[in-house]
Amino acid sequence: FIARPMASVPQACADRAATKAVYRFWDSPRVSPEAIFAAHQDATIERLRGERFLFLIQDTTDLDFTTHDQTVGLGPLDNSHVQGLKMHSALVLNANGVPLGLLYQKVWARDPAKRGQAKQRRQRVTAEKESQRWLDTLSATEARLPADVESITIADREADIYDFLAMPRRANSQLLIRATHDRRVSNDGEYVWSTIRQSPEQGQFTVELRQQDGRPLRQANLTVRFCTLTLLPPRHHSARSSLQPIQVQAILAEEENAQVDQPISWLLLTTLPVDSFTQARQCIAWYSQRWLIERYHYVLKSGCQVEKLQLEEADRLKRAFATYCIVAWRLLWITYHSREQPEASCEVVFQPHEWQSLYATIKKTLDMPPEPPTLRQTVHWIAQLGGFQGRKGDGEPGVKTIWLGLRRLYDIANSWLLFRPPSSGPTYG
Repeated sequence: FIARPMASVPQACADRAATKAVYRFWDSPRVSPEAIFAAHQDATIERLRGERFLFLIQDTTDLDFTTHDQTVGLGPLDNSHVQGLKMHSALVLNANGVPLGLLYQKVWARDPAKRGQAKQRRQRVTAEKESQRWLDTLSATEARLPADVESITIADREADIYDFLAMPRRANSQLLIRATHDRRVSNDGEYVWSTIRQSPEQGQFTVELRQQDGRPLRQANLTVRFCTLTLLPPRHHSARSSLQPIQVQAILAEEENAQVDQPISWLLLTTLPVDSFTQARQCIAWYSQRWLIERYHYVLKSGCQVEKLQLEEADRLKRAFATYCIVAWRLLWITYHSREQPEASCEVVFQPHEWQSLYATIKKTLDMPPEPPTLRQTVHWIAQLGGFQGRKGDGEPGVKTIWLGLRRLYDIANSWLLFRPPSSGPTYG
């Protein structure tokens, strides 16, 4: 699957026996999705050794199987006419933003019988809501990390939950959340947005916004404000009388007087200290790391095409997701690890026959170099097979050209093993 992420199961397995084995594995009641995922989780913990600072990125995505009429065990997504599964994951990055693996993943189907029958959302405790997933994931990831590692949990506006902000954490565990609720910050009727907008301007900086949703690439000049806020318990909270106010730092970065349809306005809440413009900018830069989990979901859906899996039961899909999560992570890791360690030997990732067959294809020669090429050069060659042109200004190759290139490399490397002349050059093992 790693070699052919976009292939169907029969295409990836290449023969009938292997295909049947995969389907039997995913169908086996003796194999749990948690057990499959645990192997990756354990390997991720090993990769964390020696790290002293980590980002833990939480996010939820929908997996749409509406057109798969024969699959049982699915549930409604945000639109009741759309059927599928929900997935919540925690991706861990090192200080340089390289994804080291997943520490937690939960997949579930909503119960269609409960839709519209539950008490009003505001009357339910967090433990009875899907919102509990944010708290459970934080507890699970903290429990897996070495005690001396500092971590920042980063999440989008769905995580702006009072109980999440208030839950006990390790002393070296911090939160960085994008706000969505205009919470009360005093008994005099003051609220988050009005309070921070009354704070003095601390500085400005310019960011380049990616092209997306039909919006062109552009630069935005952001004004930064920050202040300390004390959030009061929500009026509707069932345990309001026993809750204590929460002190957080609020950072507002927004375009002022911008002549665009959707000016940028980012409000972040954090437990990190923010006493200067430099610290505020650092928090904004750290929050931008959240984009990596969006890329993980992109690779899972577009690169691995998990929403095209033709499996008859949701439990089988969960086992398949636990398998493919390793594939999606590895593609993302190759992309960013090659940028962090460009001069490393390519053999930290690739087998000798893989880079040798790649070198022969790109250079059109059977004479191998005395040493393996660098990881960055090898990844560039793979991306070249996937359509990356490497022109000045193109930057580093993206994950899509890498997964397309790996698909071609798989066939090239297999042919190399079959037909390589004995004197084709040195081998490394």
